[in-house]
Amino acid sequence: MEEETKNTNSTDQSIKVKWLTRTAVLLALTLAVQMVGLPQPFTGPLVNAMLLLSGIFVGVSSGILIGLLTPGIAFMRGILPAPLGPMIPFIMLGNGILVAIFNGTRSIFKSKRFPKKLLVSVIGLLIGATAKFLVLSSAVKFIVQVPPKIAQAMQTPQFITAMTGGIIAIAIEGVLTIALTKRIE
Repeated sequence: MEEETKNTNSTDQSIKVKWLTRTAVLLALTLAVQMVGLPQPFTGPLVNAMLLLSGIFVGVSSGILIGLLTPGIAFMRGILPAPLGPMIPFIMLGNGILVAIFNGTRSIFKSKRFPKKLLVSVIGLLIGATAKFLVLSSAVKFIVQVPPKIAQAMQTPQFITAMTGGIIAIAIEGVLTIALTKRIE
């Protein structure tokens, strides 16, 4: 009985270490994308793609955690401009909602067959991107006062960057799935 408990604890710890390691690597990659200094139309979709890929390959909690950490870290490092400071909690919430809805939809309607899996992913992306857009646009309309340019950037462009990032993530998942499947065979 004691040996069985040791094996269970070892397995649990191994899973936690894998999760932590993979999450840390994906967080570092996401921060690296932010620090390159590309314009927002490139950085935004890439960050959203990283959040969704974290959820796909490590788990929803990993994607949410990275989505919660990256806005604050980017602000502290000077990547996010000061006028965006009041938006950080809403960006965090929007990121978490995007990841949760995208991955939740995929979990509920799980399928390994390509056409259905792609359709479910696109539906989850549409719902998640819309929810993120609603959080951010509602924040600038009703809760937070920011300069008009910032308010505008927190509306439709956020939907576009979430959708673009999701398309990138779905494409990368497809390529990696094919590559890994061929490697195993």
